[in-house]
Amino acid sequence: MLLKCYALFAGRVNQVLNRRGLGKVGFKAWLSSHFALLSILFGSALFSFTAGPFQNWDTGLEFQAASAVMKYGVPFNANAGTMFNQPPMGFYIDSLAFRIFGLSINTGVAVVTCFGLGCTVLVYLIGKAWYGKLTGLVASAIFAVTPWQVILSRSFLIDAQCLFFSLLFLLIGYYAIRKNSLWLFTLSGVFFGVALMTKLFAILMLFPLAILYFHYKPKKLWNPLPVLYFSLPVIVLLQIWYHDVLRCNILTIFWQDDFKNYNSPASMPSGFFTLNFLLGALGAFFLAAVIISLLVSSFQTKLFRNVLTADLTCLATIILVVGLDTFLGWGLNFSAPFTSAVKYDYQALPFLCLLAGSVLTKCQRLFKALETKLSRGKLLFGAACLGVACLAIAVASNLSDVNLYSRLDTVAFNVQGTVSYGFSNSSKLVESNGLIYLQYAGFALLILGLIWAVKENLIKPKSAAE
Repeated sequence: MLLKCYALFAGRVNQVLNRRGLGKVGFKAWLSSHFALLSILFGSALFSFTAGPFQNWDTGLEFQAASAVMKYGVPFNANAGTMFNQPPMGFYIDSLAFRIFGLSINTGVAVVTCFGLGCTVLVYLIGKAWYGKLTGLVASAIFAVTPWQVILSRSFLIDAQCLFFSLLFLLIGYYAIRKNSLWLFTLSGVFFGVALMTKLFAILMLFPLAILYFHYKPKKLWNPLPVLYFSLPVIVLLQIWYHDVLRCNILTIFWQDDFKNYNSPASMPSGFFTLNFLLGALGAFFLAAVIISLLVSSFQTKLFRNVLTADLTCLATIILVVGLDTFLGWGLNFSAPFTSAVKYDYQALPFLCLLAGSVLTKCQRLFKALETKLSRGKLLFGAACLGVACLAIAVASNLSDVNLYSRLDTVAFNVQGTVSYGFSNSSKLVESNGLIYLQYAGFALLILGLIWAVKENLIKPKSAAE
């Protein structure tokens, strides 16, 4: 009798778990559905943790700020006798990790790396929501393997944390707009407040959210409730820190030291310094894939009308971020936006990856549309194939660069001429170090994830249709 009752209970539990994707059958289905993402994520974790940590003057200052939180309760610069001139959220997160795992630069960099991996997941989720699953997977893989992302996620800087919270509030805000949910607007506002309290750059992510809001809600455009629910958490967070803790004006968040120092006459920037930086950080093949992706959809708007909004949102955000950096560094002659383009343009990186990653999906659609005698179909399909080839070369080049940079003593992102933003690498990899094989395993897992994504989203649907 007891055995019979147990069998009935176990069977019932298994049915519930299977419906939720947690049982044996459900877990296998879930694993098969998410294998590509898991492979990309675990692969990027392996090769990221084997690189660096990378350090420079800025990482030292931010480590002091996070350490001061443990001693003084606030990010206080004891040497200067002033508060650290950045919002505090990132330093409080780091100090929490220090209290749990011990005060060391490796602990702090590990926290930043986890946020970098979180950014990879968010790039996938945004790409899946805007373009489809294949683009999300490809974009996340490109993002994860870009040396720009790997180095910033292996440095004790608050930029990866800021990008994580920025992408999170953008994703939640997108669903709030599509579902017309005031609760999601509030949640998005909470994470925007956290992002803004991490670094001022988070404010740039309001631009794509505003584009999506104006596009999807024209009939209820002037309804104040979504804006109110979104803004209230932000105002509360700013009020608590700047007014109640620091006893100063909320607008103090805009008074940054970066906007006090100017370029020396010996190193004056040109109007193309951001283009020089992007070419060096991403490579010509990566940017070619981005341009081809935009051209293909712009010349066939009817076929790609469901992704035009995403394309334009990505393009507009890239122009805003890069254009603002150019204006600050070249137009206003500030030195930090010029020399630190690697940080100022960082918010544009996910959108560059989304545009580059979407070229494969566009190539698939053009191939299917060739049978319908699409106008300029063969020409655009050829261009899309060229874009896919550029993307493949860019991924291979990035893998090689990540391996190279992890072996060097110093790494520098060139901006213009001899001006660059550099890092030192005190833990470089050598052939005799077993970590090099973990890095190779990470590369293999990421490539396996890309192959699986193509197999599941290109080859399998085609065979099913046949």
